[in-house]
Amino acid sequence: MSTSFSEPYNVARQFASLDHMSAGRAAWNVVTSANDYAARNFGHTALPPHALRYERAGEFVDVVCKLWNTWDDDAFVRDRATGRYFEPERMHVIHHQGKFFKVDGALNIARTPQGHPVIIQAGASDTGRELAARTAEVVFASDSNPESAKAGYDDLKGRMAKYRRDPDSLKILAGLPVVIGATLAEAEEKTQRLQEMLHPDVGRFRLGTDLEADLSDLPLDEPIPESRLPKSANLHKAFFDGIMKIIREENPTLRQLYLRYERGRKTIKGTPAQVADVMERWFAMGACDGFMMQFHTLPGGLEDFVAGVVPELQRRGPFREDYQGATLRDHLGLPRPANPN
Repeated sequence: MSTSFSEPYNVARQFASLDHMSAGRAAWNVVTSANDYAARNFGHTALPPHALRYERAGEFVDVVCKLWNTWDDDAFVRDRATGRYFEPERMHVIHHQGKFFKVDGALNIARTPQGHPVIIQAGASDTGRELAARTAEVVFASDSNPESAKAGYDDLKGRMAKYRRDPDSLKILAGLPVVIGATLAEAEEKTQRLQEMLHPDVGRFRLGTDLEADLSDLPLDEPIPESRLPKSANLHKAFFDGIMKIIREENPTLRQLYLRYERGRKTIKGTPAQVADVMERWFAMGACDGFMMQFHTLPGGLEDFVAGVVPELQRRGPFREDYQGATLRDHLGLPRPANPN
C-alpha cells in the first residue's frame, strides 16, 4: 500500500481488519511508489522527489502505528451486567499534527492478534535504509552477490542502535529467483526458454522504465547510445545500477540487454541441492536472515521448490520441519510489539 497515494487512517483500518480476519497473518509492505505512471492514476503529473516521498512515508508509518495502538489488548471488556463495552482509560486517542498529516481521533477497531501487522519495506537507497532501520520489521533486499549483500545487511542492522532497536527485531530477506531442474542443464534450458518468450516491446519497456529513458525508437540490434542513458535514476536504484554495469562492461545491443536483464537478483539455476548450497552459503555468512522466494512460473516453480529444495534444507538442518506458532510474526521469529501507551 503506497504512502504517496493513501491516507494513514484508511491503511490502519484496512490492515487491522485483515489481521483480525486472517488470525494474525497480515503484513503491510510500505511503498512510496516508484514511477510517474502510478502518479497519473491518482491525478498527479509526476511523483514528488525521492527525499520528499520518504519524508512523507516516515510520518505516514508513525501515524499508522499510533492508530494501531489506539487500544490496549484488554480494552474491550464487553460487560453485559454493567453495560460497559470497553474501559475508557485503555483507549488512547491520537492528536497528531505534522508536515503531511493531521489526525485527531482513534481507530475504531480493536488491537490486532499480532499487536499490529508486520511492517515490510524494500528501499535500497540511503534514505530508504534509514526509514527501514527506524520502522521496518522485514526488509526485502535485492543484492546480486553475497558479499555486497553482507555489506548491506551490516549497514542496515548497524543503523538500528540510534533508534534503540534490537537488530533481531528486523529480518532481512534476500530476494531469490530460482529455476530448478533435475540437472543444471535442464534448469538453464528452462530459463532460456522463458527469456526467449519476452516480447521486444515488453523488453524495451522494462529497460526504459528502470533507466527512466524512452527507448521505443531505438534499433533492437544496436547498442543504446550513451547520450540516451541517464546519469542516475529516481527509481529502483539496485536495478538501475545493475543495468549500467552490464552496459559499461559489455556494450550489448538493446536486444541482448533485455534478453539478459533481470530485475533484482540474478536467477539461481540448478538442481535442488545446488539451490540449497546457495541458500546455505548466504545464510551462513550472515548476508541475510532468510529469503523471499521468487518463481518465474506458478504453480510449477513453487512446486519444484517445495518438492526438492525444502526437503534438502530440512535434511541439512537450516529449515524447520514444523511451524512454531500461529501468526506471521511467529513464523518470522519477530516479537509481538507491546503497546507503548
